[in-house]
Amino acid sequence: MNRSRELTKDQILEYMRTESYKPLNIKELEAVFAICNAAEFKAFVKLLNQLENSGEIVRTRTNNFGLPERMNLLRGRLQGHAKGFGFLIPDDESEMDVYIHEKDMKGAMNGDRVIVRPIYKSSGVRPEGEIIRILTRANTEIVGLYSGGEQYGFVMPDDKRVSRDIFIPRGQMKGAVEGSKVVVHITKYPEGRKSCEGEIVEVLGHRNDPGVDILSIIRKYGLPEGFAEGVLAEALAVPSEVRADDIAKRRDLRDQVIVTMDGEDAKDLDDAISIKRLPDKGYELGVHIADVTHYVKEGSALDREAYERGTSVYLVDRVIPMLPQRLSNGICSLNPAEDRLTLSCVMRFDSHGAVKSHEIFKSVIRSHKRLTYNKVKAVLVDQDAAAVAEYAEYVDRLELMQELALKLRSKRMERGAIDFDFDEAKILVDEEGKPTDVLRIKRSIAEQIIEEFMLKANETVAEHYFWLNIPFLYRVHEDPAPEKLFAFAEFLSSLGYRVKGLTTNLHPRTLQGLLEDIKDTPEETIISTLLLRSMKQARYDHEPLGHFGLSVKYYSHFTSPIRRYPDLQIHRIISELLDKGELTSGRIEFLQGLMTVVAAHSSDRERIAVEAERETDDLKKAEFMLDKIGEEFEGIISSVTSFGMFVELDNLVEGLVHVSYLTDDYYRYNEKLHALVGERTAKIYRIGDIVNVRVVKVNIDDYTIDFELVGLDNNKVNKKKQVKPRKKGHRYDEQ
Repeated sequence: MNRSRELTKDQILEYMRTESYKPLNIKELEAVFAICNAAEFKAFVKLLNQLENSGEIVRTRTNNFGLPERMNLLRGRLQGHAKGFGFLIPDDESEMDVYIHEKDMKGAMNGDRVIVRPIYKSSGVRPEGEIIRILTRANTEIVGLYSGGEQYGFVMPDDKRVSRDIFIPRGQMKGAVEGSKVVVHITKYPEGRKSCEGEIVEVLGHRNDPGVDILSIIRKYGLPEGFAEGVLAEALAVPSEVRADDIAKRRDLRDQVIVTMDGEDAKDLDDAISIKRLPDKGYELGVHIADVTHYVKEGSALDREAYERGTSVYLVDRVIPMLPQRLSNGICSLNPAEDRLTLSCVMRFDSHGAVKSHEIFKSVIRSHKRLTYNKVKAVLVDQDAAAVAEYAEYVDRLELMQELALKLRSKRMERGAIDFDFDEAKILVDEEGKPTDVLRIKRSIAEQIIEEFMLKANETVAEHYFWLNIPFLYRVHEDPAPEKLFAFAEFLSSLGYRVKGLTTNLHPRTLQGLLEDIKDTPEETIISTLLLRSMKQARYDHEPLGHFGLSVKYYSHFTSPIRRYPDLQIHRIISELLDKGELTSGRIEFLQGLMTVVAAHSSDRERIAVEAERETDDLKKAEFMLDKIGEEFEGIISSVTSFGMFVELDNLVEGLVHVSYLTDDYYRYNEKLHALVGERTAKIYRIGDIVNVRVVKVNIDDYTIDFELVGLDNNKVNKKKQVKPRKKGHRYDEQ
């Protein structure tokens, strides 16, 4: 093989992927790549170490190097369980998760990247395996509850997936007392039966102190609380007003009627809209997005910080912003009656809502009015006199927006997009963070208008820049896994639905047809929830792999650069292209590599944000139910497991009825029916059943609520709801 003085990782991997390759030791590889001097050998060894540390290659017991996939090994992330065992989530999504027994964990902890040797017992059955190497540790600091005395103590991790307590030796308590919430730095990782050891680096306060609960979650997920001095200094240097020279080479739209439409408590207004009727009865829709990259320059401290954060995080009692407030609520926010720099996507539609043409350009706007969802709904749906009077100047435009939005939605449904119309829970808290109410919030026409307009802008921008053949970031949602769809089809069958083509050559239109047919039926929420669980998570990628849920090939996130880094990143590419007309080959090569990194990092940061937001919601829902022990509620069975059933109340608070509380029979779990079935009575508790429950226990540490059924003998579950029978010619039956 010819020697390359600039040997790369890819060249080594490419060679090892050849069919004839057998694991070789370092001297044999040195000969293959014709390494001939000390400098080249040092660089070669460094590359091998980097590949080994990342798990891309593996060193055998005999010091030979090979690819893990060629040696019956899997690389991935460990998902721990409170009982001590775990699961490998392989990097290769085509591989099944691998069960890891506690004795085979080899000191690995939740989140660690590991290499596992799987044992495949039979086709279709989850393999078991053992960890043979820990590549990287996910946990260096852990948040938990301190217990102990003056000589030593223990920290019980808040994250139950970290199953072992952390031993704190004498002198490492930093003033922690019984019941303190603390942050502990791990000094020794577990080995065999030995626990972790650590030192306390921060005492957050007593577990019952106001605000400590949310602060613990912030520390647990490593969320930043403030901005570094250098970042704040750059933010302070940003002008508070748009300057005259900023407007040069921009299209001036300040004389147009442009409005924002958001929730009442929104502060970062990054999108605005304009609309008018065209002479041919079509529509011109303008979507104007804050030009954040004008102020956040590539490679600046602001840019690096925004990249690290990846997204703003919306917790129950606070927002952890991606950008400092001076930008997010100031110069970048499209506040009314103030000049603002924007990127505009103006689309022209025919009378049926089909895009005829579009333009993407730099602009300057002056928002005329800040509209709110509640008042827009009051105008369009309730026809409230006060709201109509307040928005009198905009009523015609709002009606035009509604008309276009409904046509866009109709076309989206026709092409097969899946529309999950879930209600959301809004948790109200007082000044000390104590929850005062949990409200069920329904999406109105106002939210639908903005949703449809933003979806269409995102889709238009993505396709436009794909055909320009430049590096870009896409929002992708890959097809569901066949085995999950098969399980979902079995559940539908148990309810009387038969959906042809659900597991073969599935088109999203099939699923949307199902959602339309179950609309307003008792089982609507449960079927929709299970369908959502059957799908893969959306993520970012440098390739347009398609968006299954939206049934489109090209989709990006363009409309929220104040709170999402991928939007900010593609704004930078768009602006550069608009300014220069083209990108150099060197710039394209740089951006191609950058997009891969940004996509992976942004997806990770989004996942962390979602988990943190969900955890604070669960915490406050549990806290809200603390003083309701003994009270009775009506709910719907939202999930069934072998250990019990989860029941969701009308305010979206969810609790568990453990099987031990079902005292009238011995119940077994029927996986196909998603049901608990009584052995003696044959009574069935199934997803979608209405039940009456009583609150019996609330665990604030675990964010859990326990229910028991009220009146087992006369429960509403015995009066089984009639499942809507399958109609001949179901739309999704004919696909």
